[in-house]
Amino acid sequence: MSILKPFKGYRPKPEVAQQVAARPYDVLNSEEARVEAEGNPISFYHINKPEIDLPRETDIHSQIVYETAKANFDRFCAEGVFIQDATASYYVYAQTMFGKRQYGLVGAAAVEDYMTGKIKKHELTRPDKEEDRMNHVRVSNINAGPVFFAYKDNAKIDAIVKETIAGTPINDFVTSDGVGHTLWTITDSSTVSEIQRIFSEEIECLYVADGHHRTAAAALVGGERKKNNPKHTGTEPYNFFLSVNFPASQLTIIDYNRVVKDLNGASDADFIEKLETSFEVEKMQNEFKPTKLHEFSMYLSGAWYKLTAKAGTYDEKDPIGVLDVTVLTKQVLEPHLNIMDLRTSNRIDFVGGIRGLGELSKRVDSGEMKVAFALFPVSMQQLMDIADNNLIMPPKVTWFEPKLRSGLVVYNLLNS
Repeated sequence: MSILKPFKGYRPKPEVAQQVAARPYDVLNSEEARVEAEGNPISFYHINKPEIDLPRETDIHSQIVYETAKANFDRFCAEGVFIQDATASYYVYAQTMFGKRQYGLVGAAAVEDYMTGKIKKHELTRPDKEEDRMNHVRVSNINAGPVFFAYKDNAKIDAIVKETIAGTPINDFVTSDGVGHTLWTITDSSTVSEIQRIFSEEIECLYVADGHHRTAAAALVGGERKKNNPKHTGTEPYNFFLSVNFPASQLTIIDYNRVVKDLNGASDADFIEKLETSFEVEKMQNEFKPTKLHEFSMYLSGAWYKLTAKAGTYDEKDPIGVLDVTVLTKQVLEPHLNIMDLRTSNRIDFVGGIRGLGELSKRVDSGEMKVAFALFPVSMQQLMDIADNNLIMPPKVTWFEPKLRSGLVVYNLLNS
């Protein structure tokens, strides 16, 4: 069963929470963060993208960047921007987007659960990205951004969340992208104990939905500190890390699409002829978005096409083989476009579905890319099936929206 611990979180004062809250570090580049933080000295970008306070030529992985993150967090605390809760608490974090609301329970997940596989992942991580986040944690001693976990629905947790949200939130605001962010605290000792009990006795495992690198980094730093502490007891704050945990039924995965720079030497006509060995190919009159599994859309030379995978191109009994990203890779990218490794090829790029099909046609029409493919999104059930079978999805399959804002609750590895 799972561990989810209450903790004494650091939070921005309610009146400045909207100013502090920032997008996750990995959804924008340094220059975009500079623009978003301009004129706002208490933006959390000064902590999760601290290079914005340094000369542009600074290597974003240099020691001074991580030291700047620590200095800025210390300054925020000294100036009263952040305050620490007096008692170990849980928090309910609601996000509202396009009229749909989802409720996550904020708590501290256990490093040991990650190490033993009770926190299940579905993606590979890159060592360079792990090391970057590990250095941030090592130097700053905080989890600057929460990881996004899912769990199988539990009626008792639902009831506690329902009771909590009937009260007054401590934060409630809408960000510039139209997403609502609302936060409540759970401080009642009996309720806190009950949540801890439910997770330890009824929640079999947690699933990493978004934030594999942050999860791995937090766990690995915790492991380092355990190894280097001869008086280690298992109760130290470094044994845990910041997570927001959602019931799986509330989450929606949106499409994660592909754009490719060339047709590997083929003409349009030759390429379409090759596709017809694995797909029913239909030229569409208008923009087309896939409506079901094994249906794809393709944008090529100003035209949209509907591609329907033929029987035999996928394996319904294989959790990985049935995925549309696998079909596209095995039937198109590898044999016809000679893209053999999605993680390293510089001829392919990935576009989150939140940007819409217009982003695909734009990148092709500009001449930057030659062809684009839109996929039907995977389901939460598919994600959990893959994780339960200790399998790994191909790269760039899941895109979750809305993204969790960083800075609403911070976990300190020294005294949370």
